[in-house]
Amino acid sequence: MTDPVKEIFNRGDGAARTTPGAAPPAVIPPAPAALAAKVRTLTPSMTRSMQRVAEAVADDPAGCAALTVTGLAELTGTSEATVVRTARLLGYPGYRDLRLALAGLAAHQQSGRAPGVTADISVDDPIAEVVAKLAHDEQQTLADTAAGLDTVQLAAAVAAAATARRIDIYGVGASALVGMDLAQKLLRIGLIAHAHSDPHLAVTNAVQLRSGDVAIAITHSGSTGDVIEPLRVAFEHGATTVAITGRPNGPVSQYADHLLTTSTARETELRPAAMSSRTSQLLVVDCLFIGVAQRTYDAAAPALAASYEALAHRHSPRTTTTR
Repeated sequence: MTDPVKEIFNRGDGAARTTPGAAPPAVIPPAPAALAAKVRTLTPSMTRSMQRVAEAVADDPAGCAALTVTGLAELTGTSEATVVRTARLLGYPGYRDLRLALAGLAAHQQSGRAPGVTADISVDDPIAEVVAKLAHDEQQTLADTAAGLDTVQLAAAVAAAATARRIDIYGVGASALVGMDLAQKLLRIGLIAHAHSDPHLAVTNAVQLRSGDVAIAITHSGSTGDVIEPLRVAFEHGATTVAITGRPNGPVSQYADHLLTTSTARETELRPAAMSSRTSQLLVVDCLFIGVAQRTYDAAAPALAASYEALAHRHSPRTTTTR
C-alpha cells in the first residue's frame, strides 16, 4: 500500500552541515541559462553605469560575447573597471567567465523559440488572452527564480531550520501571506513556527530569540523597514537569519546569514510587484519546506499524517440527522 506521506516528499538526507572553521564552499558561477534571470533580478539595484553593461549583455549576448572588456566598456560608455564589477556582481569571477556564459546563452537562445506572448496586459484584453499572458509570466518568473536560486544558501537555511528550537517569520502585505503559508507548512510537520505581520509583535518576539532559533524575513524590495527591524533584532540576539528577497543588495542583506533570491518580475500597471513577486516567493518557500521535511522525515511523516487524520472529518460530507 502506498504511503500518502511519501507521495508528498521523497525521503532524503538533505545537505550536510558546515563544519565550524571549515573553508567556505567555492563560488560556482551561474550557468548560462541563469544569466538572463540574474540580470533581471540584480539590474534595479545596480548603479546606472553598471545597468548599461547589464542591459547590453542581456539584449545582445552573442554580440557582447565577441567583445573584449575594452570593447564592451566602449560600447556601453563605461570603464573596464565597471564592466568587471558588473561581471562579479552577476556571479562571475571575471569578465572572461562572463563572456563564456554569454556565448552559452546566445547558443541557447538560437536553439529555442521566442515566447509567443508577453505579460503586457491592457484593460481591453479578452479574458483568454489575459490567461495566456499571465500563465506565460508565471512560468518565466518560476524559471528565473529556479535558475538564480543559490542552492548552497538554500541548503544552509534548510539545515538551520530543521534543527531550530523555534522559527519566526516576518512579512507585511503580500509577503505576509507567503510567511503564513510557510508557517502553516512547518507546523504540520511538527516544528514550532510563527508568522508575524504586525511589526510591533514581530520585534517583541524577535527579542526572545537566541542561538539555535531561526528568523526568516520575506521582502520583495529588500528595504521594508517593518521586516528589516525584527530581523536585525533577531540577528543581534544570535538567531540564524534568512532573507527571501528580490533585491539581494538591499538593506535586509545586512542582517541575513543566508540570502535566498527571488526573481524580479517586470511590474505593470495592472499587475504590481506585490502580485508578481508572490509567485517566486512561494517557490522558494516550498523549496525550503521540502528540504526541511526531508531532513526531519522520521518526525515529519508521523506529524503530517496526524494532521491529515485530525482534519479528515472536515473534508467528509456531513450526515444530516432527521428527527
